[in-house]
Amino acid sequence: MTTPLVSAAELADALPRGDVLVLDGRFDLADAGKGRREHRDAHVPGAVYVDLDDDLSDLSRQGLGRHPLPDNARLSAALSRAGWRPGRRVVAYDDANGALAAARAWWLLRLVGETNVQVLDGGWSAWLAAGLPTESGDVAPAPSHVSVHIDETAMVGYEELQRRLAANNVLLIDARAAPRFRGEVEPIDRVGGHVPGAVNRPFADNLDANGRFKPADALRAEFSALLGAHAPKDVVHMCGSGVTACHNLLAMEHAGLHGSRVFAPSWSGWISDPARPVAKG
Repeated sequence: MTTPLVSAAELADALPRGDVLVLDGRFDLADAGKGRREHRDAHVPGAVYVDLDDDLSDLSRQGLGRHPLPDNARLSAALSRAGWRPGRRVVAYDDANGALAAARAWWLLRLVGETNVQVLDGGWSAWLAAGLPTESGDVAPAPSHVSVHIDETAMVGYEELQRRLAANNVLLIDARAAPRFRGEVEPIDRVGGHVPGAVNRPFADNLDANGRFKPADALRAEFSALLGAHAPKDVVHMCGSGVTACHNLLAMEHAGLHGSRVFAPSWSGWISDPARPVAKG
């Protein structure tokens, strides 16, 4: 299996061979067009821009959170525009240490059966810090016309989550910052707090002081302490909208703890039904 992370130096070595598709997923929740503008200004040579809202989500779907998953047709169209084809190596990056669209793109490709996909460790800032070359302008690859099928069993929906929470046979890990999890602040969603029974593991805890993922053995020790008697396959990740949750899943995979899943609607989806309970503190 391909390791989930790749360093800037390793990616730079691979680019001249022309067999890697680089996806630039920079995105700003407060300014949805900022990432695309920054891509035009400078990006990893050959990188194709993918938009969190337009390509990696379907905002028209109701009741599924702020970043509903795209359906098969929408994701197929996005991957076709990017020039992806099954088996082609993919490296995704963003400017949020993987926590926005990079980890989301990685996870979506895994949902359609692609294993040769990685996230650039440290993202755009690591590329710049290494003094590696950049280019500007739009990148328009030749489309590939692929058709993909999302594995619905590789994610968790409302019914399964509620059933397993009631049975106490799941560990629900929330990747949001601790004040949001506790309900002390809520800058985005209409209700603060968390799903009753969830535990908090802010995605930032996966990173070192340089914004790169901690070593696999360190992450394995930290997550193992959090999991306790739970097997990795009994872990479900969530966040505000199903995006940064992918960062915790990626960290577990990097640590060799395989098989956890994502509750894609996450907090914003959970609170779309006022009947669902909310915990604080």
